[in-house]
Amino acid sequence: MLILLPPSEGKTPPASGPVLDLGSLLAGEALSAPRREVMDALARVSALPEAASLLGLGPRSAGDAALNLVLEQAACAPAHTLFTGVLYDAAGMALLGADPATRRVLGSNVVVMSGLWGALRATDPVPEHRLSMSTSLEGPGRLGPFWQPWLTPVLGELAGDGVVVDCRSGAYSPAWQPTPAHAAALLRVKVVVERADGSRSVVSHHAKHTRGLLTGTLVRALAAGTLSPADDAEAVVGVAQGLETVRGAELGAADRAGRRDLVLVLDGPSR
Repeated sequence: MLILLPPSEGKTPPASGPVLDLGSLLAGEALSAPRREVMDALARVSALPEAASLLGLGPRSAGDAALNLVLEQAACAPAHTLFTGVLYDAAGMALLGADPATRRVLGSNVVVMSGLWGALRATDPVPEHRLSMSTSLEGPGRLGPFWQPWLTPVLGELAGDGVVVDCRSGAYSPAWQPTPAHAAALLRVKVVVERADGSRSVVSHHAKHTRGLLTGTLVRALAAGTLSPADDAEAVVGVAQGLETVRGAELGAADRAGRRDLVLVLDGPSR
């Protein structure tokens, strides 16, 4: 079982820590070269006066482009503590990382997608940075298509023929999808609100929160042995049905690549 997460725009930089070691990150031997290519392209953009605009940074984070110029000198922290925000808070990442059993699951079963690094173990140490997967850089181009050929063999091997619980946001999906050559069953986690009249709508903030709850619950279940890495999609549905605020979980039909929607239904406001 593999759990795929998006990164978070919100980050908590460490006061101290090791410096970046590309070789120590997920699939360091295979991915260090493309990571270096993106780092170099990002540094060139970040040194420009118009860096904030080119990187899509808002007024409050415009100065953060300078972070991309010191990636190899800045202190690093594990991805699960560096990234903060709704999903990571709902998952309880700080507590998961503090416990040896759940930390082992974070290191083996949880992957964070990244425009800069491609994909990371949740325990991989990286510095604070600013780069979205939707950005296009001179050289690599748009990052989703750039990373796809590099990540296909890496994540395909990690996923094997198991279940992949896909909690990514849309911009990160093109960077990797299972192929017919890999028998992984990918569950795209979708969160909808059901109103009193039976109508449904997709939600954003609540989706992040609910995906975080699912992530934390799956990690704890894997650590406790109540869920096995070899368990199927139905086992994930069973976990999802027990989440707070979730009134139901539905599993869609698989497409040719083995992808299915895992729809988590929340109660909406009554009329």
